[in-house]
Amino acid sequence: MSKEPSSNLESAMQMLIKTFHKYSGKEGDKFTLSRGELKELLLEELGTYLGAGGSKDNEAVEKVMNDLDANNDGEVDFTEFIILMGALTVACNDFFLDCKTDEKPAEGDSAAK
Repeated sequence: MSKEPSSNLESAMQMLIKTFHKYSGKEGDKFTLSRGELKELLLEELGTYLGAGGSKDNEAVEKVMNDLDANNDGEVDFTEFIILMGALTVACNDFFLDCKTDEKPAEGDSAAK
């Protein structure tokens, strides 16, 4: 990708593509993520959000892999990866919306005092 992104969304799209290809192909097909590659990507790139680092990492990766691997080939292609990223983004948005709702002032209180 030689063209510099001109917007935040273009930057985000380029980052998703670059991140996928940073991990794909280390163990075979350069256009897919194996279980090991997916685990490495999740731990390295999303560890903070996923709470990774515990003994349940392998179970979590297996569950994600099984949920994502729509064609049951044992690998996650770019489309399947983007489905994961979309779902995680929705979950984060919902979480932050819930946090914002919790911060609303009590009835009768005015934020514009």
